[in-house]
Amino acid sequence: MTKLHIINDLKDQDKIQILKVPCEPFNFENPPEDPLELTKNLIETMYDANGIGLAANQVGLNYRLFVMRGTEDSGDFSCFNPRIVWLSDEHILLEEGCLSYPGVVVKIKRPRHVRLRFEAPSGETITHKFTGITARVIQHEMDHLNGVLFYNNANKYYRDRAFKNRHKYDVGQTQNILQKNISAYL
Repeated sequence: MTKLHIINDLKDQDKIQILKVPCEPFNFENPPEDPLELTKNLIETMYDANGIGLAANQVGLNYRLFVMRGTEDSGDFSCFNPRIVWLSDEHILLEEGCLSYPGVVVKIKRPRHVRLRFEAPSGETITHKFTGITARVIQHEMDHLNGVLFYNNANKYYRDRAFKNRHKYDVGQTQNILQKNISAYL
């Protein structure tokens, strides 16, 4: 397995640009990379960065693919060519952070439940309902794949405040804030 480099230098606009462009579908008929190896590398990178989700474009790969932590029962998820096919009417406002924007913690309102259709590394199509923090992670990672910067889902007040305060948080403090919110979400 290979640990990949996460794009997180906000001053390097050339590298950040890939986060602002919708990703291309992953072609299982003529795969640009081995999907299983790619999945392993993304999961290793996500765990190494202490993240709970990671999109391919965050490591410079223009594929519609993200990975996220699962439970002991479900295992981790690797979602190729995902599509949200349903969102609940119930919403919740919580703080979110992002591995590509260290220290930026912003309040975002998102649906509590989501149904996702995606392909596994084998190419098998799966449709699954997610709830709680996994639903939030999916929506965050889908934003990445669609070229939407997560903080643009917040209102201007929360967004401006997050960027003003981003230097106050180190990675550990950001993780503690988000962990507290994860616990409250469940």
